[in-house]
Amino acid sequence: MSEVLVLVDHVDGQVRKSTFEMLTAAARLGEPVAVWVGAGAEGGAEELGRYGATAVLAADDAALTDHLVAPVAELLAQLVDQRTPAAVLIGSTNDGKEIAGRLALKTSSGLITDAVDVTPGDGGVQTTQSVFAGNYTVTAQVSKGSPIITIKPNSISAEETGGAAPSVEAVSVEVSEGAKAARITGRTAKEQSGRPSLTEAAIVVSGGRGTGGDFGPVEQFADSLGAAVGASRAAVDAGWYPHSHQIGQTGVQVSPQLYIAAGISGAIQHRAGMQTSKTIVAINKDEEAPIFELVDYGVIGDLFAVLPQATEAVNQRKG
Repeated sequence: MSEVLVLVDHVDGQVRKSTFEMLTAAARLGEPVAVWVGAGAEGGAEELGRYGATAVLAADDAALTDHLVAPVAELLAQLVDQRTPAAVLIGSTNDGKEIAGRLALKTSSGLITDAVDVTPGDGGVQTTQSVFAGNYTVTAQVSKGSPIITIKPNSISAEETGGAAPSVEAVSVEVSEGAKAARITGRTAKEQSGRPSLTEAAIVVSGGRGTGGDFGPVEQFADSLGAAVGASRAAVDAGWYPHSHQIGQTGVQVSPQLYIAAGISGAIQHRAGMQTSKTIVAINKDEEAPIFELVDYGVIGDLFAVLPQATEAVNQRKG
C-alpha cells in the first residue's frame, strides 16, 4: 500500500484537530504517514496513532522553525523524491497553502487547494471542491506527479482507529540558502479569548452590519455554545471587530458543523467563506436578505431580541 504524507499542524506539541481529519482522509488513499516539523514528535505520536498514522517522520532542524515556510516545502520535496507517496495532504491555512504551492513547483506535481473531500479515483486521487463562491461543486484529479492537496478544516470527520503509537523516525533536510532568506526574528503569543479558533471550531457565530458595532449578544451566544466568533467584511471594515475574524472570500474560510449568521445580509463575498458549513442558521430583520436563500433555518427578527433569548435557553438546558 502506498504511503500518504500528512503534514502535522501543531502548536507547541499540541496537535490541531485538522491533522486528525487529514489522517482519516489519508487512510482512504493509502498508508498515513505523519510528517512532524519541530520538537515534540515523541509526545504526539500516540495521539497520531489513534487516528491512523502508521509512522511519524520527525524533522527538528532549526532551519525549519527559525525561518518562514520555504524550508518546510524543501523538506516535503525531499520526502516526496525519496518515498514517492500516493499524495501529500496539508491543511488549508495560509501557511499550508503557501507550502503546498512551493512543494508542487519543486516536485512538478499537480496541486489542488481547499478540498472538502478526497476519495480514491481511477488511476489517482479524486477531490471535491466548492468553487466560485460556493456556487459549484467540482471534482478534480491531479494528472502529474504526487498529488499535493490542501484540506479545509472541518470538512472531513476525524475517526479514531485505535492504532498504537507509531514509531518516530528522525529525518534530516538539506535546506538551501535561498529558503533561508526570510528569518523569524521574534514570536508573540496571541492573546487567548478562551474560544476555539475559527478554522477549528465546530460551531461559529458571526455578526455583521446588523450588530451596529455591538458584538456583545453575538459573543455571549457563542460562549453559551462553546463556539468561535466571526464577522462579516462590513463589520471588520467598520472597525467593529478584528480583521483576523473576518469570514469571506478575502478572509477566513470556514466549514463548521453549525454556522449562525446574525445581522449579515449574505453578500457573495461572505457566502464564499461559509457556504460549505453543514448547517446554516440566519437571524435578520430583513426577510428579503440574500442569506435566507442559503440557510437551513432562518429567523426573521432583531438579533438584539433573538440572541439573548437563545443564550438564556441554551444556558438553561446546560443546567
